[in-house]
Amino acid sequence: MTAPRRLLGLAALAGLPLAVLGVFFVLPVTGMIGRGFVVDGDLDVGAVLEVLTRPRTGRVLWFTVWSSTVATVLAVLLGLPAAYALHRLRWPGRRVVRAALLVPFVLPTVVVGVAFRQLLGESGPVVALTGGRVDLDGTAAGIVAGLVFFNVAVVIRGVGAAWEGLDSRPGEAAAALGASPAQVFRTVTWPMLRPAVVSSASVVFLFCATAFGIVLTLGGLRYSSVETEIYLLTTEYLDLQAAAALSVLQLVAVVALLVVAGRLRAVPDPTLARSTTPPRRPRRSDVPQLAATALLLALVALPVLTLVVGSLRVDGAWSLAYYRALGGAGEQQALLVPASEALVTSLRTAVDATWMALLLGGLVAVVLTRRSRTRAERRVRSVLDGFFMLPLGVSAVTLGFGFLITLDSPPLDLRESPVLVPLAQALVALPLVVRTLVPVLAGVDDRQRQAAASLGAGPLRAVATVDLPVVWRPLLAAAGFAFAISLGEFGATSFLARPDRPTLPVVIFRLIGHPGELNYGMALAASVILATTTAVVVLGVERLRVPSLGAF
Repeated sequence: MTAPRRLLGLAALAGLPLAVLGVFFVLPVTGMIGRGFVVDGDLDVGAVLEVLTRPRTGRVLWFTVWSSTVATVLAVLLGLPAAYALHRLRWPGRRVVRAALLVPFVLPTVVVGVAFRQLLGESGPVVALTGGRVDLDGTAAGIVAGLVFFNVAVVIRGVGAAWEGLDSRPGEAAAALGASPAQVFRTVTWPMLRPAVVSSASVVFLFCATAFGIVLTLGGLRYSSVETEIYLLTTEYLDLQAAAALSVLQLVAVVALLVVAGRLRAVPDPTLARSTTPPRRPRRSDVPQLAATALLLALVALPVLTLVVGSLRVDGAWSLAYYRALGGAGEQQALLVPASEALVTSLRTAVDATWMALLLGGLVAVVLTRRSRTRAERRVRSVLDGFFMLPLGVSAVTLGFGFLITLDSPPLDLRESPVLVPLAQALVALPLVVRTLVPVLAGVDDRQRQAAASLGAGPLRAVATVDLPVVWRPLLAAAGFAFAISLGEFGATSFLARPDRPTLPVVIFRLIGHPGELNYGMALAASVILATTTAVVVLGVERLRVPSLGAF
């Protein structure tokens, strides 16, 4: 095939993803930037600087930076022992524990927020066990705890995957020469492991800095991150220019963090040697790591158990009353649509978002992994790779805000369209789908495709016989993660969901925002249902043993 024909084929494959990202990503983001810098048709940089020099903006930025830093440090300290115990040691129940510790990362953020409110509130177990001396409800410490709970799985999976592949022989040689376990770790293991730790920490910091549901649910109006401030400026104060200015600042910071994280992942460690040595049985020296893993599992299970117990306790007795009430509107007509109907809407939206993300992500993965035979092809694929990863650099709140202010006039007046929410959720899940599929497709030997073609197989037949047997498990895993992300997505959906068609996360947030014991109990019950649905999907994906989180 000639070079021009190959470039035309590449353009044809990339056409649909390019069109979708152009209309539903580039246009909203550029419109958002324009709203921040252009006033009455004129460039007004001073207005942006005025927003950034406000005292409240300074407090929001400082809270975002320090809370993300503290949460990142704690997640790394808690995740390292668990990464070792779950990926270097072999013991009964290891896979079950590893799957259980993965669940918090894919739980809807609003569910995590509700769980920690129940755990830390005045009627929660923390206050009861400490006799009221420790009250973390609505505090910065409670927010940091929620961020750690949500992100510790990133450290476990990212560092654990690297730790699992380290060659154990250098450490064993150092131990044979008289080095203590601490010395072996400091002088041998840590230099090989450091790139993975730093990379995972940078990704955790990114996720903490762009957290939305957790900070909004636990912080309210007292504590606000950049992400929640954009939401409040838009929905509460109608200050769209200030929201746009903060969105631009966040976009620049997040893209810079992604570049740093990408460079850290790309730097090869000259001392890193891969090993196929299977995990070994624990020794006496491994007891501290196993104990730390057990403690982490208990800490992760506690908020979830508190959430479940709270949803089943009504006036001091066990009851399903809160679950039965999900078919109604709550106290004082808190809901326009029953939570049961919102769950159906969430499931339908998640199905649509999943197939959209798989279609776009599959095309992108094929485009990025086909062998480049000319310099022009390599350059085109390099540019496309960076372009298709751009959604990872924009938070869901910023994306939803961009949709809100740009897709509101003909010929793109889509704010009332039922396809808008699943499209936004598909864009949020798209980077994960691509990160899951690209390493697998890149590992397929292109000579197998050439052999199939030489035997008369067409392009589709070649894909079915060569690529599909390799990619079907990662494809199912990508579908499961995309479904789970869509089911719990709250940032973009909070801007875009119509009042008569809310998703379940939006309904949960509305319930906790309205006073009344019944409303709060319904929020707990709805959170349990949403968390259970998400956990079942993720545990099914975990059985496929595809390390999707490691791609981040």
